Amino acid sequence: MGGMLDTLRNAWKIKDLRKKILFTIAMLVVYRLGSFVPNPGVDTSIFSGILDSTGSLGGFLNILSGGAFEKATVFALGIQPYVNSSIIMQLLAVAIPALERLQKEGEEGRKKIQQYVRYGAVILGLVQAVALYITTQSRGGVIDGGSVWSFLTITLSFCAGTAFIMWLGEKITENGIGNGISMIIFASIVSRGPVAAQELIDNYKMGNFGSGFLGILAIVGILLVFVVVIAGVIWVQEAERRIPIQYAKRVVGRKMYGGQSTYLPIKVNLAGVIPIIFAMSIMMFPSTIVTMFFANKDNWFVNIFKSPEQNALYVIIYSLLILFFTFFYSVMQFNPVEIANNMKKNGGFVPGYRPGKATSDYITKVLNRITWFGGFFLAIITVAPIILGNVTKIPGIWFGGTSVLILVGVALDTVKAIESQMLMRHYKGFLE
Repeated sequence: MGGMLDTLRNAWKIKDLRKKILFTIAMLVVYRLGSFVPNPGVDTSIFSGILDSTGSLGGFLNILSGGAFEKATVFALGIQPYVNSSIIMQLLAVAIPALERLQKEGEEGRKKIQQYVRYGAVILGLVQAVALYITTQSRGGVIDGGSVWSFLTITLSFCAGTAFIMWLGEKITENGIGNGISMIIFASIVSRGPVAAQELIDNYKMGNFGSGFLGILAIVGILLVFVVVIAGVIWVQEAERRIPIQYAKRVVGRKMYGGQSTYLPIKVNLAGVIPIIFAMSIMMFPSTIVTMFFANKDNWFVNIFKSPEQNALYVIIYSLLILFFTFFYSVMQFNPVEIANNMKKNGGFVPGYRPGKATSDYITKVLNRITWFGGFFLAIITVAPIILGNVTKIPGIWFGGTSVLILVGVALDTVKAIESQMLMRHYKGFLE
């Protein structure tokens, strides 16, 4: 923590970085102000009931929107459509060769991919806005009864809110510090901190933790668990498996090259928080359908998504999806065969393994082992708040591992971005 504060303090002394930090803060303030602008024509109390019916997933979406969802503001959809569009585009790039080639074309290719992501975010935002309108209108939450004008006003307001957040995020990336979309999600989660603290205080006053000293002890225990989760997330985020690599010596003319030793780092949590977000998006789809059309039905499938926190099958499916996407995304991001071939071309080898297939098989085995650990870790920190909520009857989703994982990941990435900017300016001054 001290090193992080020192980095921010030193960055503030540099004029260019100070401007970037102030610009980032200004854009985040605009985002937070927009989270309080109401969507015209929506009954907030009825709209909030939709959030309650979606369980912990809806609660997490509300956190990602900074509380805008429960207030039915123009930013209710948050940045979620953009995140989903980005993930879908990454998956399509694996399945469609044309998109894969586009990704490898450098800056121009990335700009085209980014443009497709924007279009996808607007389309997904519009679909979600229509779904929210239909659900709200079916429950009597549209103030004028559901005219064509109210339909256009409400859905386009939701969709425009998402597009504006997307624009803010890209401006922060261009002119501010760190990744703009990540900073917006970070600000949304942090903004819910006081609400979570108030929930703890209210539960203590109502005697849900016990009376007197027992209640205080329970709060201290919850805060200690929160600190332990932060420490665990930081440890896993920074952990990596280092595979030793040796480069053979070779003589070119009168000079000798190679002979040095290095290592290949493989992060334990290679996929980050993406498997959780994608699994959550998939689980939200049937939950939304059930809420919209089958809320009054009674069968095993509907009951899974009516009260997801009380259904063990829901938790199991959710965990399995997280494991699946952890492996899928890790394989997509890290290609052992390509790495082994590149090592072979440059005269590198893993001690004890022949260059080529034997090396790629060994890297694959190591990758699978640490991916299992990373997948189980993500699944545990995601479903643990649901299980603990059932046992203790305390809504503690803000204290859950998913929120902490995002907060820690964004904080570490932002500090690294600031340090790289400072290092670049240091070398620039040295060269001048």
